[in-house]
Amino acid sequence: MLAGPYATMLLADLGADVVKVEPLAGEISRGVGNSYFDSLNRNKSSVSLDLNSEAGQQQLGELVKDAHALLVNLKPSAIRRLGLTYDSLRRWNEKIVCVAITGFGLNAGDDPAFDYVIQAATGIAALTGDPDGPPTLPGYSSADNSTGMCAALGLLAKIISGTGGQVDVSLQDVMLSQLNYHAAAYLNHGVEPQRRPNGAHSYYVPAQLFPTAEGYLALFITHDGFWRSFAGEAGIGGFETMAERVARRDEVLAVVTAMLATDTAAGWEQRLRPLGVPAAAVRSLPEALEATPDVVVNAGDLRFVGTPIRVAGYQPEYRPAPVLGEGPRS
Repeated sequence: MLAGPYATMLLADLGADVVKVEPLAGEISRGVGNSYFDSLNRNKSSVSLDLNSEAGQQQLGELVKDAHALLVNLKPSAIRRLGLTYDSLRRWNEKIVCVAITGFGLNAGDDPAFDYVIQAATGIAALTGDPDGPPTLPGYSSADNSTGMCAALGLLAKIISGTGGQVDVSLQDVMLSQLNYHAAAYLNHGVEPQRRPNGAHSYYVPAQLFPTAEGYLALFITHDGFWRSFAGEAGIGGFETMAERVARRDEVLAVVTAMLATDTAAGWEQRLRPLGVPAAAVRSLPEALEATPDVVVNAGDLRFVGTPIRVAGYQPEYRPAPVLGEGPRS
């Protein structure tokens, strides 16, 4: 519903000719709503095939003959049953790149796998939220989106190699990979990650959300130069090295919290940005979109956030998502 469509939309925005293969009744997310479906499927064409039929398989083969790649986002048994692997499709095109997005891997079975399930299973939910509260989720589909980007990257890398083959990308592997430094600390030093108040970073202090006189401020001090600039503006003395700040975390946070309470989040952002200190007031999505109108694009009658990949000399066109069975548009 999301990982595969997002992967191929990124490619379509960059100029790829993407044909969305759907069952005869249409992909399930068409029923969610047009803004949802279009946000993942703009710039594509659509064909509806019954891949359980001989005619549908023949039509698929004709598409594969002229394609660089096939990306599929189904459970492993369905991928194999419908003949959507490289071993099945190489007879049509030796150079076809077949990308499988699954929950746990193409050879790992059909256990149910959706974004929130994967976030729970890989330790993401356990790391998110207040230490005294329940585990929670980030509020958007981070596993699906991240897996889509990795799948698009794997697809392009395999095409560039000049040989056909199978690419296998799973939501589980992607999210464990994104826990990189947490996993490394545990695997090499036995350090178990822990939730900290206000989303505080494990290694940097102060680097977290702070309450202010009005609103919350994200402050991210990752080296001593940032600290000197911040401390000078805030009137804080001492704690000059990161090692000292980490060792005296509670003292530092108490002092910083007290100082940040003397101004609003917006006020601190205005004061710290010119100094090069990483800081931002916590905004809602509507506020963020209002502050960055250049990211909003039109595709037909709907508005979306455009591609995050900006290529010099290339200006994307944005077309609405296709109606079911709508072929390439001139």
